[in-house]
Amino acid sequence: MGTRHDPTLAPFFISLYVVVAFLVLHLGLSSADDAASVSFGYCEQNGPEKWGSLSPKYEACGSGKSQSPIDIKSKEAVENSKLEKLDGDYHSVEAILVNNGHNIMIHFDDSPGELQIDGKSYKLKQLHWHTPSEHTIDGQQYPLELHMVHQADDGSFTVAAILYEDGDEDKFLKKIKDELEELAKDKCSADEESQVPLKKLEYKMLKKSPHSYYRYTGSLTAPPCSENVIWSVLADARTVSKEQVKALTEPLAEGYRMNARPVQPLNGRKVELYKDE
Repeated sequence: MGTRHDPTLAPFFISLYVVVAFLVLHLGLSSADDAASVSFGYCEQNGPEKWGSLSPKYEACGSGKSQSPIDIKSKEAVENSKLEKLDGDYHSVEAILVNNGHNIMIHFDDSPGELQIDGKSYKLKQLHWHTPSEHTIDGQQYPLELHMVHQADDGSFTVAAILYEDGDEDKFLKKIKDELEELAKDKCSADEESQVPLKKLEYKMLKKSPHSYYRYTGSLTAPPCSENVIWSVLADARTVSKEQVKALTEPLAEGYRMNARPVQPLNGRKVELYKDE
């Protein structure tokens, strides 16, 4: 005698199958997302020496041969008359001041302008600070470094870096003092993010037409440490007050206030020098 099936149960089993399939798929995707979003930091357990082993996506951090930052030896830099003046064309736009857990960043929904490198246009996407500086010049590390991150339509990056030494207040940081204080009130961990809207500001950091800068090819200085990034490091440091440096570190969690990656091997790369005659 064959097994009898109740036809009224068919819709129930179909619904159950759909629910189970959805849960399996959803949980599988969640696990993949969790694996992809690996937290990195600057302490011993997940710091720069460990970045390359935290995730396959971070492999370049450990095995890359053209990594940043570097120690720039000024006497070994080769002057290149074909390099062009570093003159960013920027205008005032609204932006957002962000504590992303790893650094303090200014993010733009609409780019305030662009930088021309070797005839190619790179739009300013964001800028952020590192304390102390990541790049060094002749072994000297500075209390602060600003990265102006630009991206071309093909996805490639160029970064203009400005070093700061102790001294008078930086005029730009003075303009965002209140927003930095507001950001510091909203303490967040390295896995969280807080934001404060910024009024329209002028981004004149490169409009001063720096007299000289160093050019080399490197990488992003944080995971995934992608290479083929064109770096322009201004040769002359600007000034910042100790209070302003503190204001940039205050919103960050302990363990992220010193967020500079150590200098990386040059591995035969050439550092060029632009001088404005």
